[in-house]
Amino acid sequence: MNDDIDLKEEVSDEVPERRDFAEELLKIINSDEPPEQLKKDLENYHENDIAAIIPELTKQERIRLYKVLGVEKVSKIFAYLDDVEEYIEELDSEKAADIIESMDADDAIDVLEELESDKKEELINLMEKDSVEDIKLIDSYDDDLIGSRMTTNFIAFDKKLTVKQAMRVVIQEAYENDNITTLYALNEDGTFYGAIALSDLIRAREGTPLDDIITTSYPYVYANETVEECIEELKEYSEDSIPVLRQDNVLIGVITASDIVEVVDEELGDDYAKLAGLTEAEDLNEPLFKSMRKRIPWLLALLALGLVVSTIIGKFQGPVMSAGLALLYSFQSLILDMSGNTGTQSLGVTIRVLNDEDFKGKRKFLYVLKEMRVALCNGLIIGTLAFAFIGLYLTFVENRPAWYGFEISACIGIALVIAMLIAGLDGTLIPILFKKVGIDPAVASGPLITTINDLIAVCTYYGLSLFLFVQLGVFQALP
Repeated sequence: MNDDIDLKEEVSDEVPERRDFAEELLKIINSDEPPEQLKKDLENYHENDIAAIIPELTKQERIRLYKVLGVEKVSKIFAYLDDVEEYIEELDSEKAADIIESMDADDAIDVLEELESDKKEELINLMEKDSVEDIKLIDSYDDDLIGSRMTTNFIAFDKKLTVKQAMRVVIQEAYENDNITTLYALNEDGTFYGAIALSDLIRAREGTPLDDIITTSYPYVYANETVEECIEELKEYSEDSIPVLRQDNVLIGVITASDIVEVVDEELGDDYAKLAGLTEAEDLNEPLFKSMRKRIPWLLALLALGLVVSTIIGKFQGPVMSAGLALLYSFQSLILDMSGNTGTQSLGVTIRVLNDEDFKGKRKFLYVLKEMRVALCNGLIIGTLAFAFIGLYLTFVENRPAWYGFEISACIGIALVIAMLIAGLDGTLIPILFKKVGIDPAVASGPLITTINDLIAVCTYYGLSLFLFVQLGVFQALP
């Protein structure tokens, strides 16, 4: 036991400083090494690290670097570049076409989409037919479909091959298709049959029937499925790649683990944007008017709702003032803020839960009840605290009569309980309803929920106040 304690004491919490790859790369590139040695040194670095220092080089240094590294390495570097069109423009068309042609088809599409239409067409005309066909295949699917996120970088062979023959196919195609951790077996008509782990193929004896090491129940998706429909399912599989099939079950591509990470990141970005009241995610360097176009639709909608809230407050102003309850206006923001925050909390949790395929029927009903209980309990706690502290504040700080101070605080406390309960229900039911009618639930954004709950909170607060003080006469206002 003492040894364990001593060992823990010897371990330092200090994190060692990591190597500065950018500094090392710049030093290597600016050295006087001959091209052969320079290429050998750079091969030890990841393409993403090289891409990170590309903007720091001059055009002449970049051209020299491309020449030293060769088309294959440069194509991998370009897949990590931001503003890639700037660097494509520095190259002659033949060289640029060779680089794009060497990329995976999905990365090539990302690069081509950044170019002007004339330049894009010119480069496509210079590329080999097979590469162009792969690009056009992926580009034929809309952005919201899995087919648009797949890559044609995979190896497949006939299920009737021997282990030795299959291994020969892998060796022959590994240079062109480096996604070889998982291999795919096909029926004679090209339809998907199953998958084989490369490690299983390597370990298999020559005489072993290939069928013995093929997993025929391997997961797959269809190219025309939407990203939203199957992304949660894809995340559950810890596979390097998942096959993508045409409607007739012909294997046409795969979606890799890195593709899945990218898709999830984009989905989260879009959801975050919608929660913030944007129509889509923004890019750091995008033009001013493009950013404005993404924000203005929601702002206009919220302006209209805000005017409705203001109108209703105005309608209550006369009765509230004539009843001697002007003090209620001081605490209006408290009711609105707590209502909006409660609704936004429920919204965030609900959008996350809606991604679960098993969230339906009884589970959905129980979830709504749970959110109502949470909102009610939180409302009771916040309402009780507001009753106590506001009552004491009005009595001892504002020097109001104790009976009047606690009547006002009681009204505020009850309004808080009701407003938070309704807000929690709104934040839960609205995204569920949107999902039901085919609208992205993230569109039930924080600003939208908050404005709707402002409307409800205002009606609850002033309606309850007038009901208690005027209609029932339970409370009495100061003359």
